[in-house]
Amino acid sequence: MERQKILIVEDDADISALLVKIMEGAGYQVRQAFSGTEALFCMERELPGCVLLDLMLPGMTGEEVLEQIRQEQKKEMPVLILSAKVSVQDKVKLLRLGADDYITKPFDPEEVIARVEAAMRRYTKEAQNMEAEQEVFRYKNLSLYPQSRKVEVSGIELPLTMHEYDILYLLIQNPQKVYSREHLYEQVWKGGYYGEDNTVNVHVSNLRKKIQKADKEESYIKTVWGIGFKLE
Repeated sequence: MERQKILIVEDDADISALLVKIMEGAGYQVRQAFSGTEALFCMERELPGCVLLDLMLPGMTGEEVLEQIRQEQKKEMPVLILSAKVSVQDKVKLLRLGADDYITKPFDPEEVIARVEAAMRRYTKEAQNMEAEQEVFRYKNLSLYPQSRKVEVSGIELPLTMHEYDILYLLIQNPQKVYSREHLYEQVWKGGYYGEDNTVNVHVSNLRKKIQKADKEESYIKTVWGIGFKLE
């Protein structure tokens, strides 16, 4: 497994060397920058997994570097501030600028590692959630979002019941497949199907009406007589 990359932005050579030792000892790849300009240049060449950013830098300040990262370059990675400043006002300002955490100098090596790991876990989880949310099934003017269980037709969100959504979710995954009433019932209601049960028909009818109300120009659910339903 490739080691995650950390960019340390610290103009004090001794502190920078200490941070390199700490982070490499924790299994990270480390790159150093000794000014804000050098840090931004490094990030243009290779995006790190996390940034440890000192505030008191020559030239550009840490605050200015943070603003560049978040507001102008819109880079998404954890940025942890290193500073001897401890006032609440300073911390609040930096958090509002886009910092993810704040490590006060002098620092404990274990605290640095723990805060970096926690920040990177949060970003990994958020990235996974975003990736999952981006999954979408589309059919004609209909869009179904599995992560949020949201369905839209021509941009209008449909107020579907749980079972209506589950039926549509099955149909849209394989639009050419005909799903029998028995199969739909067993998958959606998780029980045995009895031929006289009209439950599936009622829910499909309600689902069809809701979709057609949002898009009167298209037909979406086709009844295949004697078998079941499919998208059309």
